[in-house]
Amino acid sequence: MPVMELTKFGHACVRLEKDGRRLVIDPGGLSDATALEGADAVLVTHEHFDHFSEEVLRRAAAARPGLRIWTNPSVAKRLDGLGTRVTTTGDGDAFTAAGFDVRVHGTWHAVIHPDVPRIPNIGFLVDDSLFHPGDALTVPDGPVDTLLLPVHAPWSTVGDLIDYVREVAPRDAYAVHDGALNDIGATMVEGFLGERGPGVPARYHRPAPGTSVRIG
Repeated sequence: MPVMELTKFGHACVRLEKDGRRLVIDPGGLSDATALEGADAVLVTHEHFDHFSEEVLRRAAAARPGLRIWTNPSVAKRLDGLGTRVTTTGDGDAFTAAGFDVRVHGTWHAVIHPDVPRIPNIGFLVDDSLFHPGDALTVPDGPVDTLLLPVHAPWSTVGDLIDYVREVAPRDAYAVHDGALNDIGATMVEGFLGERGPGVPARYHRPAPGTSVRIG
């Protein structure tokens, strides 16, 4: 099992480090821009502002000529002008980004309401162990050791999260997508997903922004 360092940079953004290489997922408008310092590659799940900031990514690309970005076609269009540094990808694809093996799962953002148009959303399984689903409760077609769990969103309930963790069955679940939760809300969610809840097959963690943990 690969060993990597996971650092959360606010809301849905995380940075993974392995063998001196850095892979960043979903550096959006609610993320600490320092997440991209020293980044070698970026993965973007979808176009919503809390997951994708065109300004931040273009600035990072200008500062680091070797930076590569993988994302879906709708986000790639927003990054026109970066040429071959941006690669479009979709469900079923596999590639290597900054030394990390990545497999893509999922196609659509979760349904918010029937009257709200859905947009493309892809999830990334990194090194066959860590899964970031973006804004969807996508279940990969293989085992997941570490699940980055979107714990608060207009499109889910705590019941949905419990069922999702049970279906994916990771060893550990780390809270992401929690930027709109205050301490009371975060404690309520933890009460259902932690040891006091109805039961999930994972240890639940909510690391503080900027805190690094070793996984794998």
